[in-house]
Amino acid sequence: MDEKKLYRMIDVNVNRAREGCRVVEDILRFYYNDRALSSALKSIRHALSKSFDAFLLVEHRGSGDDVGRPAGYDRKIKKTTLKGLALANLIRAQESARVLEEFAKLAGKRSSRFKEIRFKLYDLEKRILRRIK
Repeated sequence: MDEKKLYRMIDVNVNRAREGCRVVEDILRFYYNDRALSSALKSIRHALSKSFDAFLLVEHRGSGDDVGRPAGYDRKIKKTTLKGLALANLIRAQESARVLEEFAKLAGKRSSRFKEIRFKLYDLEKRILRRIK
């Protein structure tokens, strides 16, 4: 197993999950002034940040070599509602947590923490989508 490639995949998914949580957290915090739900997402985001050694992940980062990110590609979220934007980012975070659950095993880490995060996100999704109009 190529450790550099493994940690590159982990880095991508830690970042993807954190970013997805952050988008929804900011919607809840600044648009809806919802302390409880935004704090729940902040807690998950911090748990993701602490899940791996950040310096190890950055060391293996290879965003410039990503074949799925052609030069000049600009991802535009085509969501026209806050609910759509929140849902897209929750799904992004959930999928990344699932990937992390699998890759953590290969890296010799405890994968159950990512399973817990994933199921917390599933539970929060229902509450968040009820909250966002």
